[in-house]
Amino acid sequence: MNKVIVRQAKLELARREFFYFCHLKAPDFYKPSRKYLVTLCNELQAFYESDRKVLILNLPPRHGKSRTGGYFVEWILGNNPKEHIMTGSYNETLSTTFSKNVRNDIQEQKASKDRLVYNDIFPNNHIKKGDGSMNLWSLDGSYSSYLATSPTGTATGFGASLMIIDDVIKNAEEANNELVKEKHWSWYTNTMLSRLEENAKIIIIMTRWASDDLAGRAIDHYGDRAKVITMKALQDDGSMLCDEILSYESYQEKIRGMGRDIASANYQQIPIDLEGRLYNKFKEYDDIPRDGNGNSLFSSIKNYTDTADTGSDYLASICYGVYKNEAYILDVLYTQEPMEVTEPATANMLEVNNVNIADIESNNGGRGFARSVQKKLKTNRCKVKTFHQSKNKEARILSNATWVMDHIYFPKNWKERFPEFYDALYKYQRAGKNKHDDAPDALTGVAEHAIKRNLVGW
Repeated sequence: MNKVIVRQAKLELARREFFYFCHLKAPDFYKPSRKYLVTLCNELQAFYESDRKVLILNLPPRHGKSRTGGYFVEWILGNNPKEHIMTGSYNETLSTTFSKNVRNDIQEQKASKDRLVYNDIFPNNHIKKGDGSMNLWSLDGSYSSYLATSPTGTATGFGASLMIIDDVIKNAEEANNELVKEKHWSWYTNTMLSRLEENAKIIIIMTRWASDDLAGRAIDHYGDRAKVITMKALQDDGSMLCDEILSYESYQEKIRGMGRDIASANYQQIPIDLEGRLYNKFKEYDDIPRDGNGNSLFSSIKNYTDTADTGSDYLASICYGVYKNEAYILDVLYTQEPMEVTEPATANMLEVNNVNIADIESNNGGRGFARSVQKKLKTNRCKVKTFHQSKNKEARILSNATWVMDHIYFPKNWKERFPEFYDALYKYQRAGKNKHDDAPDALTGVAEHAIKRNLVGW
């Protein structure tokens, strides 16, 4: 009788607590001593039971993220058979495997009386007879309980109350392919989100690759509305997330085998493009320097403009105030629009920000651009000056990077005000090929031409 009571207590606990469900299913993997798995399971359950709509989980490979995602689907369907769950993976094979594992677990027959199976925990759940598809099936008494898809698949006609995205990037090649990442985001926003029912929940489970991978773009898109949980293989205190799964020695071997950048992305959740980025921080301000009466303390307000060299380049024009040999960014124009747009836009920005001196680089048509801007100014307050830049661009950017991070201040909301400029700076790589260098080049110009000039008496 005691054994029966204990068994029933275990089953009831598994219904109530997701981690214990996993523990009963796979006790050798879901050990209470593996604290990160306890945390992962508890966070998933807390999210499901909360009012939050978006959860983003970033975990290293082989630490059970996809397995846990599959068990989570099983547990939810056990407690709420009426849920409509949609999962998405990077290709049809992976999504089918995910779906097959869930379905097979629900259908598993008892091989021995001592071995617990899904129907011991949820005895009323059965796959509807005739639902032979691996990617689309239902529970008895329900309609379209589960759909597995991918960016190459379809979600037509299926409505989801819970959506789980599981690893849509498969390798570094995809992570560096802008078209692939854009395709993933388009699939997510245009196909997957369109299938969501009212008050639906979204879970994105990924190993990070690039700052603009699907997880990164989702973090930017949802902001504070999303809960983000990041687990690193190597912890900040030098310990491993789980020595039994990945030891420090094995992690070092991973680094030697795949390279530090890919290892950092996969195991530390540091995107490849951020691992080697030039700028790791920027200073920000809530308000410009003011005296006791609220008046600006700027000694001057200036502008630095780097005109676009080619049709694919960006015009980068930065207005800033100077105070104690530091620069406070006031406004930025960063665009690929033609001169018919950028000339009046630059002139307007100079006027609105009460710029005293505008330094415009005269290389590649900059002199003509400067003359046109000067003519369009409605005030004589601003003096437009041209200069020729002959120094190596990359060398200038690299040599001034530390000074830029230490002495240039951006407004608190600059990510929202100047999103393309922000991305271009944060993604700029110390070494290797950069798609564009116009943003760091212009910011270097602010440091070198406008600030340091004052210090060295140019």
